[in-house]
Amino acid sequence: MIGNSVLDAIRIARTGGIIVFPTDTAYGIGCRIDDDIALQKLFAIRKRPLQKPPPVLVNSPEMVEKYVGKIQDDIEKRLIDRYWPGALTIVMSVNPKNVSSYIRGYNDGVGFRAPDHHVPLQIINGLGVPIVGTSANFHGDPTPYSFKDLDKELLNLVDYVYKGTCMQKMESTVIDCTRIPWEILRKGAIDISL
Repeated sequence: MIGNSVLDAIRIARTGGIIVFPTDTAYGIGCRIDDDIALQKLFAIRKRPLQKPPPVLVNSPEMVEKYVGKIQDDIEKRLIDRYWPGALTIVMSVNPKNVSSYIRGYNDGVGFRAPDHHVPLQIINGLGVPIVGTSANFHGDPTPYSFKDLDKELLNLVDYVYKGTCMQKMESTVIDCTRIPWEILRKGAIDISL
C-alpha cells in the first residue's frame, strides 16, 4: 500500500509490518526494533547479510538511554548536542539484554540516529519505540533519495510505503564510539568537528 498517512504507517509497524518512509537523508525501510520476526523479514527483503546490523532511528537522546544506559561519554554527548537531530549515526555500546542480536554489531554496538524529518519522528513517537532505518534498497544497490528512485520490486515486498520527500539526499555520516579512539566508518552529510 502506498500513501501518506503516518497513522497507517504506525498501525502497520505496530503489528510487525515493514514500512518504507522518507528521512532527512534518504528513503528508509524499517520496522520496530523489538520484533525479531519483523527484523528477520526485513533482512530477507533487503537481502542484507546478518553480519551487517542496520541503524536505528530514535526521537531523542532519552530514547537511546533506554538501551545504552545514561550517556556519560563526553564525545557521545558533544556529538548528540551538536548534530542531532540530523545526519549523524553514532554507534554506541548497548546492554545486549535490551537489544536484539539482529541490530547489534562489534562491541555490542548499535548505530543510533535522530533524523531531522517529521515522518520518521512521528512514526517513532506513535510506536513509543525506535525503528530500524536502513536505506530502502536491495543490499548493494544504489541508495534511493526520492520516491522515483525506489525499486518497484522492493516495494512489492513491504507492507506500507509513505510517499514523501527527502531533503539532504546524502547518506548520514557514521561514527563508531565503541572504539578508542573513535572512528568514522562512513563519510556522509555531516563533516564532524569535535
